Amino acid sequence: MNIEIRPRVEYTSNYFLPPNDSIDPYFIITQRNRISMQYAREKWLIKSDLQEIHLWDENSKASKVGSINFYQLYFETKIKSLNVRLGRQSVLLDNGRLFSDAPWAQQGRAHEGIRIMKYSKYFSNDFFFLFTRNYSTEFESAYSPVASNRYKYLLVNSLNYNNNHGFSFNSLNAVDFLENSSSGKLYTRATAGGRIEFKTKQWYYTLNSYWQFGRNSKGQKLFAYYFQPEVKLSLLKSTWRLGAEIISGSSPNLSWKFNGNMNVFTRFPSDVNGKGLVNPYLFTVIPLNSKLSLRSDFHLFYTRYPLLNNLGQKMTKFLGYENDFSLKYLPVKELEINYAFSFYKSTNAMQYLPKIQDENKLAIWSYLMISYSFNAINLKHYKN
Repeated sequence: MNIEIRPRVEYTSNYFLPPNDSIDPYFIITQRNRISMQYAREKWLIKSDLQEIHLWDENSKASKVGSINFYQLYFETKIKSLNVRLGRQSVLLDNGRLFSDAPWAQQGRAHEGIRIMKYSKYFSNDFFFLFTRNYSTEFESAYSPVASNRYKYLLVNSLNYNNNHGFSFNSLNAVDFLENSSSGKLYTRATAGGRIEFKTKQWYYTLNSYWQFGRNSKGQKLFAYYFQPEVKLSLLKSTWRLGAEIISGSSPNLSWKFNGNMNVFTRFPSDVNGKGLVNPYLFTVIPLNSKLSLRSDFHLFYTRYPLLNNLGQKMTKFLGYENDFSLKYLPVKELEINYAFSFYKSTNAMQYLPKIQDENKLAIWSYLMISYSFNAINLKHYKN
């Protein structure tokens, strides 16, 4: 049994996230209280993560409950060479670009369904059948680990190969069935791709790419692609990552998540009006001592095709830049303290995207988060 208490205070200014648009700048305080329990035998286990999300803000001085929910609740058993997991479960595949357990979010992210896992010396193969249902509306959906899922049914296959000599690859293929809210008709969307990796003692090279096709929940045809080349250099006292994310879009003559801590661009194609996104980035991690580390994430943002102003004239493709600074401090094993400060500097083109309140001012987001987690009881010391 593990207990976690994780309060976080956030500050935003000239930013699109405040719950009340009339208040700027804005403070909000949230706290996650989670009890994680696991009982395991030789052939099976049961796991549950019960959590409560607490909220404070300027409008409601007293606290209120944002959500009481299970982050995870599943049963897993071994059948011959397969592990089968049934229930609500977190899903983290590859680097989390398509499927992430969203550890930073207070509520996390989970899915419901069946996961079948098969492992061998060099290969691992996971198959998922996931679904959504009508979830309770008693609490705020923004703090539910499952309410953000938009599919009706979802099929996923993840195949990984690692030869333990610096080379690895994975393929990730997903088919989701999306329900039209008006007609109830199901449309099918498919995403196929994967990643190749090569590692040496100090260097790491990777290329990640996906292709998406089918139809969205409105029945519109989809054809999109994504590329992410990256190189990483690990030195004795620092780590450097240089890469880019390229997301396809449409030219202005046609009708038709990861990009910085501030989440200015998370929903595609709507966040960039279908014009695609190019995001070069440089990440640096510098350990200051054994307990304290500094990280800097720098992003440039461009549309692949220019936005149009009110007169139909083309705007610059350059949308601005973001810098994210963060400090992580681990004073003792059970305690982690994180502080971050992020800012986004816009260009005039951002006035045609509803993401920043005033494109002439800096958008600022900052937070302080404390996580205290401890093992309340450990039954492995007791014999049957």
